[in-house]
Amino acid sequence: MPAKLIDGKAYAEGLRARIGAAVATLKKEHGLTPGLAVVLVGEDPASKVYVANKAKQTVEVGMNSWEHKLPADTSEATLLALVDKLNKDPAVHGILVQMPVPKHIDSAKVLNAIDPAKDVDGFHVVNVGRLSTGQEALTACTPVGCVMLAKDTLGDLTGLNAVVIGRSNIVGKPVAQLLLAENCTVTIAHSKSKDLPGIVRGADLVIAAVGRPEMVKGDWIKPGATVIDVGINRIERDGKGKLVGDCDFASCAAVAGAITPVPGGVGPMTIACLLYNTVKAACAIKGVKAPGM
Repeated sequence: MPAKLIDGKAYAEGLRARIGAAVATLKKEHGLTPGLAVVLVGEDPASKVYVANKAKQTVEVGMNSWEHKLPADTSEATLLALVDKLNKDPAVHGILVQMPVPKHIDSAKVLNAIDPAKDVDGFHVVNVGRLSTGQEALTACTPVGCVMLAKDTLGDLTGLNAVVIGRSNIVGKPVAQLLLAENCTVTIAHSKSKDLPGIVRGADLVIAAVGRPEMVKGDWIKPGATVIDVGINRIERDGKGKLVGDCDFASCAAVAGAITPVPGGVGPMTIACLLYNTVKAACAIKGVKAPGM
């Protein structure tokens, strides 16, 4: 039997609808409108499209949205001053500085200048520390989306052997922490791991986030396993550009029980989870209980 396709686009649409209902409740019962400020430095084409989509979806769920577009030669001091201003603005509950920033700006310094309570990207060292010690934290959006899709597919994840391929601060490490919190037995593997295919073959749940196109092959996958492919890689095939994941989709789908496609799998979840984090942040800052989402 071919693998079940995990439809991230449909799940994200449902999540945004629940977020919209939560925002409406917060406005009605608490006079609270969650607000997201996004900062873009420079003219990176992919970043510009991504920021525009974030702004559009923020407004669609009834939240306030602010975009701050700065030229590529903006100084680090100017960017830090803007972050400080947003930290102090009571209408802003979430702050996202779009990465990458130009090379003359220290990205770590910028990320750690954001108030942890407004760090809806989940990259501040305080939120990373809270996550790793099992405390309530704002957590990176893509890992949150991966776990949502895994739970929607499998239900309770308790006791599953989960292999995370990739150890980045953006996906690999935080998704491993989230899976530990779901009572999985977690292995973090990477390009330097010995016998990577053998490690992956023991997994009930595979999270592929290594950034190498079609690296994971079907004979790496345990029959019936669930595969969450985080990779988005543009390759040339038959003279045309094509988006592919970190998994060789055809061979993996022939073995897996369920798999995310690329595109249309994890990708749509990232912005939806950003909106989810912004509502969580607004409620925490105002001291009100977050409506169900």
